[in-house]
Amino acid sequence: MEQGLRIVVLGKTGSGKSNLANTIFGEPLFNINCSANSGTIECQAETKCVNERTITFIDTPGFFDTKRSENDLKSEIMRCITECAPGPHAFLIVLKVEKYTEHEKDVILKIYQCFSEETLKYAVVVFTHGDQLPEGMTIKEFVRQNKDLDELVKKCGGRCHVVDNKYWKDNKEGDYRSNRYQVAELLKTIDKIAEENDREYFTNDMLKDVKRQIETKEENIRQSAGCIMSEEEITKTAKTSVFKDLQTRYFGVSSGVLLGAFLSVAGMVISRRV
Repeated sequence: MEQGLRIVVLGKTGSGKSNLANTIFGEPLFNINCSANSGTIECQAETKCVNERTITFIDTPGFFDTKRSENDLKSEIMRCITECAPGPHAFLIVLKVEKYTEHEKDVILKIYQCFSEETLKYAVVVFTHGDQLPEGMTIKEFVRQNKDLDELVKKCGGRCHVVDNKYWKDNKEGDYRSNRYQVAELLKTIDKIAEENDREYFTNDMLKDVKRQIETKEENIRQSAGCIMSEEEITKTAKTSVFKDLQTRYFGVSSGVLLGAFLSVAGMVISRRV
């Protein structure tokens, strides 16, 4: 039986994905790079109990960016697949509260190209930099001002929330402009997604296959003569091994095709020699 919630955080570099994860966890578990080249470089997963829920957050590099090298991007997509197998309970699509430029439109377009309609049933749009939200305006009112944003949120079942990683930390719990309030509402939304999808997580052939491989590796490690390892160490070692196998299996596949397969209902599986 799968325990806890697995949540994959997606968005362009600099959108505030890592900060969002830290805000939800209430402590700096995810690395924040404040240099000119800020942004998550490698996929990172952390697990913690939040509001009586066990949550595993998988923070990803900018999968929707165009500046990363093809090999780096492919490697991190495969790492994300390994960390979230057999599939996430929710995707958080992270955007900033800011003027909607051509660059943001390109990000939304790439989301549409990668996500299927079915996948978006598991998605929530989360805005960061809430201090940029005009006084007295809710995030849903902000979204309705832009046709493309409004369409994206509608495709995600109307689900959207807003946080501010810097200025909303100490606001009162009942205040709309409070991270505690927004995080509580976001977790309720994720619970609702699980209910609407019959408590099932998003999965496809690729994710199921990766999960089977991890379980096989784990069993092999347990049966190894003289193996004295904790379950956590066994899982970590198994995932590392499967990740390396994936790099070999998908060597000739482009990052775009790989990302599309990860986020689609019918994920591809390449036959492998046993």
